[in-house]
Amino acid sequence: MSHPGATASDRHRVVIIGSGFGGLNSAKNLKRTDVDVKLIARTTHHLFQPLLYQVATGIISEGEIAPPTRLILRKQENAQVLLGDVTHVDLAGKTVTSKLLGHDYKTPYDSLIIAAGAGQSYFGNDHFAEFAPGMKTIDDALELRGRILGAFEQAERSSDPVRRSKLLTFVVVGAGPTGVEMAGQIQELADQTLKGSFRQIDPTEAHVILLDAAPAVLPPMGKKLGLKAQARLEKMGVEVQLNAMVTDVDRNGITVKDQDGTVRRIEAACKVWSAGVSASPLGRDLAEQSDVEIDRAGRVKVNPDLSIPGHPDVFVIGDMAYVEGVPGMAQGAIQGARYVTKIIQNEVAARAHGNVPKPREPFKYFDKGSMATVSKYNAVAQVGKLEFGGFIAWLAWLGLHLIYLVGFKTKIATLMSWAVTFLGRDRGQLTITEQQAYARTRIEQLEDLAASVRETEKAAS
Repeated sequence: MSHPGATASDRHRVVIIGSGFGGLNSAKNLKRTDVDVKLIARTTHHLFQPLLYQVATGIISEGEIAPPTRLILRKQENAQVLLGDVTHVDLAGKTVTSKLLGHDYKTPYDSLIIAAGAGQSYFGNDHFAEFAPGMKTIDDALELRGRILGAFEQAERSSDPVRRSKLLTFVVVGAGPTGVEMAGQIQELADQTLKGSFRQIDPTEAHVILLDAAPAVLPPMGKKLGLKAQARLEKMGVEVQLNAMVTDVDRNGITVKDQDGTVRRIEAACKVWSAGVSASPLGRDLAEQSDVEIDRAGRVKVNPDLSIPGHPDVFVIGDMAYVEGVPGMAQGAIQGARYVTKIIQNEVAARAHGNVPKPREPFKYFDKGSMATVSKYNAVAQVGKLEFGGFIAWLAWLGLHLIYLVGFKTKIATLMSWAVTFLGRDRGQLTITEQQAYARTRIEQLEDLAASVRETEKAAS
């Protein structure tokens, strides 16, 4: 069926898949263009993913980094927001199929912008996800908050020192920006916020481990900043283990293989996975219908104008696109959105006046640098050839992220939450529920039960 609320129009139809940085900015950039915009996303919000770790560690609430997409675009009359999980793009028929609560909807397009993002990659070991959640969605962050704080609660009730040690050991897999930020905040949560709030355990004795198969912390940011971040983490009490490859994850811990071939075990109840990303499966869907090539992470190898081979009306931007020299960060998606919407605007205007559109110039990415927080008052930053760390980098990090948050109220609420945490030691979002911590396991159990029932019914018939 066609999507609800569809209206007949002779205007150029632009369909956008995804409500992240690429998708939302594409829609906003087309506000004053004579086109009909339909943004289809699997969530109702625009997620500011770089701050997810602060949700997981109780600094800010999920609402502060995930405002409703519909309200953001409320005053943009040429835009319609549609909830649904896009499952197929028909390149020949120029339609997008999305699914919502068992119903399939088809949405036609004249131009298509695919900004479906990326999910967590477990490098072929998807069963790790049950025991080591990633950091890509609100659900992930809330689940991790429940598991982190729940580990302290369970340790308080345990009289077994071995079990207590396992509960107070936290392993973060992946020493990129997310892993560094997560490890630092778990350590600060234990050392500052929770200190003195238990009677049977000392939260400051928590053992936080950051490990990676790579030989350095923050590899994309270079050796100097990586060593600076590592030194700060170790000073805080975080144990950094490099050249350590995870070979197995289960409920009670992880198995690690060191560079020399030694296999060892780390007993830990709470594990966090931030070691890799995998692009949306829509890339594979495109490859099956066209000359599109995808890399090992599932990213689409696009043309210089960010379109896909043989289909100049279909663009791929953000984490889903493989473009040499463009990192999988917000800036890549934002600049890609600006570029492709400019193409659409120019070509729609040219055709409206009966002119032939000008040849497209190739996309050029402007590297604005990268940053990562390590702890309160400490961060590392790389802007061009300039590399620096410490308090100034931390202030720059705060300012930059505050600018990119969407909405005035969101900025104020986040600023207030930061003030509570960074000017003191408290955190305002430490509420956890059993559903947050264990919903993933319960859902998987229900799915297994449903599958078993279907098999039984099929055998009986």
